[in-house]
This record gives sequence, C-alpha cells and structure tokens, in this order.
Amino acid sequence: MAMRAAGDSILNPFLSLALCALAGTLFAWLKTPHPWIIGPLSVMAVCNCGGLGLRAPFGGREAGQVIIGTALRLYFTPVVAREVASYWPIQLMAALLAIVLGSVSGWFLSRVTGTDRTTAFFASVPGGATEMVVLGERYGARTDRVAMAQSLRILVVVILIPCVLTYSGAHGADVYEPRSMDFDWRGLRTLFGIATAVGGACLMARVPNAFMLGPLAAVIALSVYDARFSSMPSVISNVGQALIGCALGARFEQRFLRGAPRYIIGVLASVLISIVLAALAGLARLSGLPLPSLLLATAPDGMAEMAITAKVLQLGVPLVTATQVTRVVVLVTSTGPVYHLARRLSEGAGKR
Repeated sequence: MAMRAAGDSILNPFLSLALCALAGTLFAWLKTPHPWIIGPLSVMAVCNCGGLGLRAPFGGREAGQVIIGTALRLYFTPVVAREVASYWPIQLMAALLAIVLGSVSGWFLSRVTGTDRTTAFFASVPGGATEMVVLGERYGARTDRVAMAQSLRILVVVILIPCVLTYSGAHGADVYEPRSMDFDWRGLRTLFGIATAVGGACLMARVPNAFMLGPLAAVIALSVYDARFSSMPSVISNVGQALIGCALGARFEQRFLRGAPRYIIGVLASVLISIVLAALAGLARLSGLPLPSLLLATAPDGMAEMAITAKVLQLGVPLVTATQVTRVVVLVTSTGPVYHLARRLSEGAGKR
C-alpha cells in the first residue's frame, strides 16, 4: 500500500529512477546484455503490469536519446561517412523491407486476432510508436491497441535481439573505430547544448523522433567536418540508456494484460515473424555484409537500442545507425500514403 501511495504521489518519477538505477546495477552485476536499458525497462514493465502505475520523469526519454545520439558521433569520421554513404541502396532496401514486413505482420495480426485491418496495420508498422498512434487515429484505428502493440514490439525487439546476438557469440572486428578524444566538460556541455537545441527545433517542426534524429544529424555533421568537443564518459552513456529503458517500460499498464490476451499473443507472434523474416531476407548475400550487422540494421524498431548493441558488439555502428534512421524517415513519411493507396485499391477491387 505504501508503494502504491508513493506511486500516486509527486515522488513517482523519483521512485521510478531509483528502481531503474537498482535494476541497471543488478543487471550489470549479472553481466546481462545492455544492463542499463534492459534492467530499467524490465523492472518498469513488471511493476506497471503489477498495477503500481510508475511514471518516467518528464523528458527522460528525450534526454536519453540526446545522450546516445551524441555518443554515437565518435564513430562518424569523414572516411566512415563516405563509406556508409556508399551503402545507400542497402539502407533504402532495408526501409522498403520494413514496409513489407509491417504489412505482412498486420495481415497476420488481423487474421489471427480478428482485429480490424486498419488497427492491425498501424499496430504492426515499425515507424515509431507515437507517429503510428497519430496516423492510426487519423484513419480510424483503435489507438489504444496500436499503442499496446507498438510498446510490446519495442519490448520484444530491445530485449530479444541483443540477447540472441550476445549469447550466440556474434562479435565483429568493427573497422569503424571511435576516434580518440580527451574528456572536456566544457566541450561536452557545448555539444549537449547544440544537440538539445537542434532536437527542440525538430520537435517544433514536427520531425518524427525529433530528439534522436535531430541531435544525431547535428553531431554527425560536426564530426564529419572534424569538429572536436569531448569524449563521452561511460557513466553518462549509462544514464542515457537507463532513461530510455525507464521511459519504454513506463508505457506498460496492467490493463494490457487483462484487456485482450488473444491480441497480445497475436502481437508477440507477429513481432517474432517480422524478426525472422528480416533475418532471412537475404540482404547479406546481396551486400556481402555480416548478417548480425544487417539484423541490427533491419530490426523492426529500437533505433537507439540497436545502435547501442552494434557499439557493444562492434558490428558496424555507423551502418546500423544510418540504416535505422533511413527506416524511420521512410516509414513515417510513406506509411500514410501506402495505407491510403492500399485502401483505395481494396475498395476498388470490392466494387468489381
């Protein structure tokens, strides 16, 4: 009862952060993959599904995305940027693959659970949870089920793929070594200021995933032109990961479990199908790139988390990051038109 009372009070976000810090520390001690994301995410999801109603701190996920985006800049040297740009066909193909996989998963979800096709489609396209909820509402989807499915997919992808790759022994000799740089608090503060300002501007311009895409684009541009600010201490990177995990886990609610168990099972099955199809897509044969790197690059969601996995396992950080960014941009800009076109074709076929 005392825990529930604290959960209902102004101390709620502070309680969440304390639990996330303990979970991250425990998972790090247990040497699990990505303890500072998976630990906080897991403890928040379990507590909220148990009815505690914990909330993430306001702006926590955005702050975490700024930190992670800033940390990834060290991998984008001028030479690496040119090499990654040469893989643009693979990046575009991966984005188009995401549309296909989302459509297939939506069809499967609709058939298995009896969910209407509109809701199933927007629940299955990995273009960002908030963006898909907004688009789904515009076309008449059930936004609660879209939000539920998007949250479950992120949970499965963020936990499953890093664990599978880590415990399978997948590890690269990544040629994209981060540049060596000394720590400078003033330089890091300036860099965070730039990244946050660009993220805020992107948010005002209604750019999807503004505090990931905006800061990432800004700091990569600075790195490509060899601007030097500071290294990123691991403790700050861990804080960024914990904030993201806390925000993702806070999305879960007790009503998810008791509201539609058949729908939840269908969503989990459709996510697993998407992951398997992405792994079997054959992109490795077309590009000559390692399959683990391409699995991270084509994973159906978790842009920041897949980039972190690539960093830990040395599996092509710039390529994974660039491909995930391309996926998000293509999906957010094309999902609405694709659905509109598919509905018109379906209606036209029905009149014949």
